[in-house]
Amino acid sequence: MIRAVDGHDAEAVSAAIARAKTADKPTLICCKTTIGKGSPNRAGTAKAHGEALGGEEIKLTRAALGWSHEPFVIPEPAYAAWDAKARGAQLEADWDARFAAYRAAHPDLAAEYVRRIRGELPANWAQSAAEALAAAHAKAETVASRKASQIALEAFTKALPELLGGSADLTGSNLTNTSSTPALRFGADGAGNGGRHVNYGVREFGMAAIMNGVGLHGGFIPYGGTFLTFSDYSRNAIRMAALMKQRVVHVFTHDSIGLGEDGPTHQSVEHAAALRVIPGLDVWRPADTAETVVARRAAIESRHRPSALLLSRQNLPYLPKGRLDDIAKGAYVLAEPAEVGLKKKAQAVIVATGSKYNSRCMPRQRSPRTASRYVSSRCPRPASSTAVATAYKRSVLPEGLPRIAVEAGVTDGWWKYGCAAVVGIDTYGESAPAGVLFKHFGFTAENVADTVRAVLARR
Repeated sequence: MIRAVDGHDAEAVSAAIARAKTADKPTLICCKTTIGKGSPNRAGTAKAHGEALGGEEIKLTRAALGWSHEPFVIPEPAYAAWDAKARGAQLEADWDARFAAYRAAHPDLAAEYVRRIRGELPANWAQSAAEALAAAHAKAETVASRKASQIALEAFTKALPELLGGSADLTGSNLTNTSSTPALRFGADGAGNGGRHVNYGVREFGMAAIMNGVGLHGGFIPYGGTFLTFSDYSRNAIRMAALMKQRVVHVFTHDSIGLGEDGPTHQSVEHAAALRVIPGLDVWRPADTAETVVARRAAIESRHRPSALLLSRQNLPYLPKGRLDDIAKGAYVLAEPAEVGLKKKAQAVIVATGSKYNSRCMPRQRSPRTASRYVSSRCPRPASSTAVATAYKRSVLPEGLPRIAVEAGVTDGWWKYGCAAVVGIDTYGESAPAGVLFKHFGFTAENVADTVRAVLARR
């Protein structure tokens, strides 16, 4: 620690930084400053922070500081002292010369470096992603979506050396590690082992902020995991990633009351809705292995937007589906009444996300009175964006059919989609096995069917 540095003395601060660079451990530099220094009537007061000085006080401050130059005029000595254009140009030219020599000696490695720094994906990326999706569809596995995420990562971390993973001390639960991403370690000499999985420790905000820095540096696509309920700790950094338009991927597992016995402190209720209102953030809540592959792919391909993947702890059955291409559009028709043996046309549309598409929640057309079209909505924002054709949106959610949303979370965000009813949870969870909680809070096939019947009865 370097104490009592005069924060108003540029030379003293510079000397402290130079001294810190020679240390063999992190250094804290304590600079003493006076807020509003130079203002005769505001220096050292809260008003210097929260209020404008005003014309008269500005005059007094300029006089107190001996600053006689007109506003926005930089005197030549000051400009010259801070002008680094010539030095910067020389440093850039030196770097370009060294890189040209490197490119001549190692053309393939140089090309790979340029690709990754530019944020471009390799030529075989589309094929790798398509193969991962086809494999998920062919296997049709019943697994938790956190496991589906790891399965997708196994393929993607092999295809993309720039993927840099990690977790906030929850790797075994978030499943963010793969066979291609050993833990990152540094030896006594400071040399790294080439690992691609960062053990961030129990510091969600620090992890999210570090990922922002990695994204800004370029050359890597960072992703990091924690429980969805801990997204509150990360929120400021997530918002900054969206503001800065950085490709940062947040993996949030244990996404609902399905967490069970850990109790309401760990059971996410409002978090999906809270993340969805962040401008510039894509929030994916996939329902099976194929949807998880698409969510992972979309997050990787999203060069100027961060993404959040909300993943389940409990196993989810694979959902039969027709066109795999429609998954990426944010919402798609999963099933029609005719597909389960009913000749009657759909009377309602049931829209659900993530784990709510399972045998516990979906009525599966038990009565002609509940004949419904099922729509899987993994990411409402792409589905409602201008990038998705209006005709497609109307084909998925046709006018005239009442909409019933089903999601294990607060209901507020669904009403803007014109829903006639929402099966959700506007209270905190409880401590009990997941199956007991789903029944207790109405996430059952019977309750969803009753909700549809009640909506149709009102028409």
